[in-house]
Amino acid sequence: MAEGFGAVLKKWRGLRRMSQMQLALEAGVSARHLSFLESGRSRPSRGMVLRLSEELQLPGGAQNQMLTAAGLAPAYASRDLEDAELAPLRQAAEQMLEAHAPFPAMMIDRHWTLLDLNRPMQIMLGNAGIAKGSSLIEALLDNAALRAALDNLEEVERHSLARLRTELAHFGADPVLERAVARLQENAAGHAESQEGVLPAVIPARYRMGGQVLAFFSTITQFGGTGDLAMSELRIEMLFPADEATRQMMAAMAGS
Repeated sequence: MAEGFGAVLKKWRGLRRMSQMQLALEAGVSARHLSFLESGRSRPSRGMVLRLSEELQLPGGAQNQMLTAAGLAPAYASRDLEDAELAPLRQAAEQMLEAHAPFPAMMIDRHWTLLDLNRPMQIMLGNAGIAKGSSLIEALLDNAALRAALDNLEEVERHSLARLRTELAHFGADPVLERAVARLQENAAGHAESQEGVLPAVIPARYRMGGQVLAFFSTITQFGGTGDLAMSELRIEMLFPADEATRQMMAAMAGS
C-alpha cells in the first residue's frame, strides 16, 4: 500500500534532520499547519508540496513521490534514455566524453552502472574485464583484477564509501546503495586508521597499468537542470592526471 503524503513528508524531514518548527520556518508556514499536513488533517496544494520539497532539497524522483502521495500529478517525466527528445543531451554527454581524451571519462547512473565511456577509459577498465553495462560498485567490491590494480585500494574504498553515503542521503532509501554502503563499511572496519589532520587538496586514485602507476583525481558533472529524471540521475566522471608522469603516459597512449 502506498504511503500517504504525511508519512512521506515526515520520512524526508527525518532524513534531512529537520524539526517541524525548523521546516515550517524555512518554508514560511506555521508549525501547526505543517503538523496538520503530517497527520493528514490538512491536504497540501501543489505549491505547498513544491515549496516543502525545495526546502528539503529533494531530488526530482522524491518530489514526484511527494506529489503523487498528495494525489497530484508528478512534476518530472522519466523518459527512456533513447527517447528522441533526449537526443541533444545524449549528444552533449558523448561530446564531453570524447573531448576529454586522452584522459579517461565515463558516464554512470545513480547505481554506478557504466552507461558509456571514452577510449582511454575503455583501455584502463578493459584490463580488469570491466565494460559498458558493468557495475562499478560491484567491480570495486568483487573484481579481483581491479582491486589488485588499485595501488591505494583502502583509500579508494574510504572515499567511495563517503561518496555513496552522500548520494544515499540525497536519494533517500535505495536498496542498491544501501547494500554497497554496508559492504564498504565492513571493508573499512578492517582498514588501518587514517591519519589525522587537514586532507590534501587532491586525493588521487592510483592504478597499476603497463608496469607503471597512474594517478588520477575525478570531477563529476550532473545534468541537474534537464527536467527529466533519467538524465538528472546521470553522472559524467572525468579523470585528470594528478602528476606529470601520468599526463605523459596518457598522451603517449593516445599517440599510439
